[in-house]
Amino acid sequence: MPKQLRYELNNSKKIYTTTELRALGYTRYAVERMSEIGMLEKITGSVYENALFEGEESDFYYVMPLVPGGIICMLSAAVYYNLSTYWAHDIDVAVKKGKRIVTMPAYPSMNIYHFGKDRYEIGIDTVNIDGNEYKIYDIEKTVIDIIYFRNQIGIQETKEILTKYLHRMDCNINKLHRYAQKLQCEKTLRTYLEVLI
Repeated sequence: MPKQLRYELNNSKKIYTTTELRALGYTRYAVERMSEIGMLEKITGSVYENALFEGEESDFYYVMPLVPGGIICMLSAAVYYNLSTYWAHDIDVAVKKGKRIVTMPAYPSMNIYHFGKDRYEIGIDTVNIDGNEYKIYDIEKTVIDIIYFRNQIGIQETKEILTKYLHRMDCNINKLHRYAQKLQCEKTLRTYLEVLI
C-alpha cells in the first residue's frame, strides 16, 4: 500500500483530539507524522486541527475539544439565533462552577462563564454538522441568561435581544417563564415583558 494512503482523515471534520485519533487506529508516531506532512496542525497537547478540512468554517467547532463540558452561551448564542447584530472576538462559553480550565489557546479566544448547577444544566442543545459537534443553550435559555446578566451585557443589548425574540414566529413565552422561574429571573422578565408587549 502506498505510504500516503496510510493516513486518511474525514475532511469534513475540523478538529481531532488524540483520543479520537487513537480510536481511528493512529499511534503517537502516526499523529506526529501527520503533523510533519501538514495534515494536522497542533493546537494544544491533545487537540489538532485538520489542515485538509473542506467544510464550512465555524469557531464553535473548537469549543468542546478545548473546553470539555463547555457550552456556547450569552452573546455568542444570541448571535447564533439572530437575536443580536453584536459580534465579539471572544466566544462566550459556560462551564460548571468550580471547573478548572487548564490550558486555553490564543485562538479562538474564549470568554468563560462559571454557571451554578441549575443554570449550567438547563436548556442544552447539541449541534452536529458532519461530525463537528458543539453544545449551545437553546434560544429561550439564552434570552433568560441575557436578562439575568443584563448589567454585564448592557441594557440596550438586552432589550434588543428580547424584542427580536418576541417577534419570532417560534417565540415560546411559556417556556421562557419556566426557565425564568427556575433561574430566579421571573420578576425581571415580567418587568421587561410589561414594557415590550
